[in-house]
Amino acid sequence: MLVLLGAGVTAVVIGSAITLAASVMFALWIVLAGFTLFFFRDPDPAVPGAPGAILSPAHGRVDVVDEIDETEFLGGRCRRISMFMSPLDVHVQKAPLSARVVYVRHHPGVFLAATQLESAARNENVMIGLESVEHPGLRIGVRLVAGVLARRIVPWIQEGETVARGERISLIQFGSRCEVYLPLNLPLEVKLGDRVRGGESIVAHRI
Repeated sequence: MLVLLGAGVTAVVIGSAITLAASVMFALWIVLAGFTLFFFRDPDPAVPGAPGAILSPAHGRVDVVDEIDETEFLGGRCRRISMFMSPLDVHVQKAPLSARVVYVRHHPGVFLAATQLESAARNENVMIGLESVEHPGLRIGVRLVAGVLARRIVPWIQEGETVARGERISLIQFGSRCEVYLPLNLPLEVKLGDRVRGGESIVAHRI
């Protein structure tokens, strides 16, 4: 009788442990699935119609506004606006202006944390070169930078295609960085610390 009682208690304890473990695993799965759905959300942008507006290609926080020599596409001195995208930001990028895609290059690299500005130069990245269809001669560059968790950049455009302002052009998975390179003569509409939204926030405008 005691043996049967002990076996019954043991079965109840083991069953409870299994049920608890299963409940914990299910809860973790729900949290992970919810975060994945949240991360890959892709809302339609409210694209502004202001003539000559150049939009932010990405959601995030502007943490760099400076001048650099960008020799890959623009071929010289330009203004750079760099945006850090946390895992909580939308990670689908939008075309900053209506343009022809004239340059797309993938560059392998390391995977530093995207919070570091150094990551833009050393991390795996994709450079996209755009030529405006509305303003002949206006060229801008967009660099998609992978981070320590974001190890895949998915361009949705190819050289020779034409994109409309605010159109979806790429996806960077998890925390990452996006940079836009502009001619020096374009007045800026953003400053350090600003929060921007891809396809909606105006970062500069053509005179």
